[in-house]
Amino acid sequence: AGKRPPSPALWWVNGKGKELMWNFRELSENSQQAANVLSGACGLQRGDRVAVVLPRVPEWWLVILGCIRAGLIFMPGTIQMKSTDILYRLQMSQAKAIVAGDEVIQEVDTVASECPSLRIKLLVSEKSCDGWLNFKKLLNEASTTHHCVETGSQEASAIYFTSGTSGLPKMAEHSHSSLGLKAKMDAGWTGLQASDIMWTISDTGWILNILGSLLETWASGACTFVHLLPKFDPLVILKTLSSYPIKHMMGAPIVYRMLLQQDLSSYKFPHLQNCLSGGESLLPETLENWRAQTGLDIREFYGQTETGFTCIVSKTMKIKPGYMGTAASCYDVQVIDDKGNILPPGTEGDIGIRVKPIRPIGIFSGYVDNPDKTAANIRGDFWLLGDRGIKDEDGYFQFMGRADDIINSSGYRIGPSEVENALMKHPAVVETAVISSPDPVRGEVVKAFVVLASQFLSHDPEQLTKELQQHVKSVTAPYKYPRKIEFVLNLPKTVTGKIQRTKLRDKEWKMSGKASAQ
Repeated sequence: AGKRPPSPALWWVNGKGKELMWNFRELSENSQQAANVLSGACGLQRGDRVAVVLPRVPEWWLVILGCIRAGLIFMPGTIQMKSTDILYRLQMSQAKAIVAGDEVIQEVDTVASECPSLRIKLLVSEKSCDGWLNFKKLLNEASTTHHCVETGSQEASAIYFTSGTSGLPKMAEHSHSSLGLKAKMDAGWTGLQASDIMWTISDTGWILNILGSLLETWASGACTFVHLLPKFDPLVILKTLSSYPIKHMMGAPIVYRMLLQQDLSSYKFPHLQNCLSGGESLLPETLENWRAQTGLDIREFYGQTETGFTCIVSKTMKIKPGYMGTAASCYDVQVIDDKGNILPPGTEGDIGIRVKPIRPIGIFSGYVDNPDKTAANIRGDFWLLGDRGIKDEDGYFQFMGRADDIINSSGYRIGPSEVENALMKHPAVVETAVISSPDPVRGEVVKAFVVLASQFLSHDPEQLTKELQQHVKSVTAPYKYPRKIEFVLNLPKTVTGKIQRTKLRDKEWKMSGKASAQ
């Protein structure tokens, strides 16, 4: 804060005329107040876990910085979560506090009594609510001086809940080193300069948000631009790019695909120079169309919740359509076979990061309370990313597909069992299997194969599809709902009775390939 110029560090707009701008000194003072609220007024102790479920409001950034200062472990979550999602996270993490907005008050209050560890409920709102402390009021009353807790490099800093191929989401723990120190080492790969303005379009619950809108920007001395963006609206994004001096934009490929569906000739982006994309594969045609219509390239990056930025196309690198760049500076990334041996260039295999004999800075500490799952992801000397790929002679990686059942829809990582569990709570569903299905806009979408209970066989399929979709939206975060449902009499299984999702997925993608070829 004492070394940066008085240019903005955080520039927030709500799209309705309200704006807020803090420079690094103000951000420092405000975040010290946030730390005092958490450790002082709320009495939270170093190592306590804090769930943070807020939309894109300035307080999200203050709470995260406040937690880091006070040695608290922050756990971001999307405001799309329903009460069952929140209950699971609060119970699993034994969170001492939750910081939330109006969007989820009711969902939290529905389950709070079942969470014995939860002592503090902090509300970020203009209104008051029984049983909740008012964060904004406490912030205004707090001192702007806070003595930062000197945390150890391997001490836990954050926990992200990440979907797996089986079971409920796992808790991926990051240390101060794997977030903060890696950010310092990565800083500048995007081309960000001090005083540049970058807009990262991401849900606050995803790791991309902290990577792009806090760590990368502020490690570079640049400004984070934030738009409240209550719902994804490509026209609002285009107007914002036209109206504000945003030089860098980061988002999932769907952001660019949705923008390309608009009439871009009506807009000019006088300041935009640098477009970045990650979270799912960037199709070469998206890159080509964006370049043709805007004159700008899109540079891809690749990673996961557990590893942060893993492969990048930096400012100085050549862009190869269909390739997601080379390994980030602190990682040795290789394509390996099923025994952990490194494969030669041009050969498809599993993408992995070398973690032996020395664990690199940047990789997460492990899955909390689940050492078996952490160990299961290590093959030989490598941490498996769960993706198949090819490495070329220049060290560029090409993504070939998931090695497991995870569904990546519009950058959202969805575990099939989460959707299956939600569907099974409906009386019509006897059995179900959830897979990915190809989609021209979202890359892939959730598809459910459903075996119906006998009394529902005569129901109108179209009506029942809508009912099941609505049911999933009411039980878990709406982004997980199956956009496609197919009713079947039975599901393929192994001799031991395990459902073979792979067979269903292979057939689904093969049929799609034939359909597009015709």
